[in-house]
Amino acid sequence: MLVAGFPAGSFAANCYLVAPAAGEECVIIDPGQDAEAGIDELLREHRLKPVAVLLTHGHLDHVWSVAPVCGAKDVPAYIHPDDRDLLSDPAKGFGVAASQLFGGLELSEPDDVKELSDGAVVELAGLRFTVDHAPGHTPGSVTFRTPATQELPDVVFTGDLLFAGSIGRTDLPGGSYEEILKSLSRVCLSLPDEAAVLPGHGEQTTIGRERASNPFLADLTPTDGPNKGF
Repeated sequence: MLVAGFPAGSFAANCYLVAPAAGEECVIIDPGQDAEAGIDELLREHRLKPVAVLLTHGHLDHVWSVAPVCGAKDVPAYIHPDDRDLLSDPAKGFGVAASQLFGGLELSEPDDVKELSDGAVVELAGLRFTVDHAPGHTPGSVTFRTPATQELPDVVFTGDLLFAGSIGRTDLPGGSYEEILKSLSRVCLSLPDEAAVLPGHGEQTTIGRERASNPFLADLTPTDGPNKGF
């Protein structure tokens, strides 16, 4: 599996392109602020053809470029219904009026939006992603998980649920510290130690590393794990 990415814009939100290999179809995960140029560069470098955009949640730093990217590539966007309204009303995610958000920045939904559900298996670009609803950072936060193979461990794109050494903030509208801890227990801690974590900000890590050293996980235990779905 090919995973290429870069931190987009002033928020440095990680945007990922995922494909079975170079020269094949791919999905784009979380095209943030001014992400179009970086996406196009990686598409050319790896000779990829995008077929969809997957969104871990609806915050502006992760969806800023979704409409222009989907429009230019003629591909759908996938998002959980609890965050769908943030695509066209990004200020709602920050609890401010639209006029206060980057000088009245206006966003719109892509023409084709598909809604995600917990436990769904999305098959795109020759890959299988299991969707795990993981509220707490936002009501519609999800992770995307690919299955382990002989060559690779499980890979989970955590958005702003889990970072290397930290977790997502819960003080914005729709956030809940209690809910994010439940999501971490159910979605993350039930995975094997070798599972690779590709977060929405910062460096890659593993479930084992976070289980051992992340202070927010110290008192948590795995609860009923996500539906493996494969």
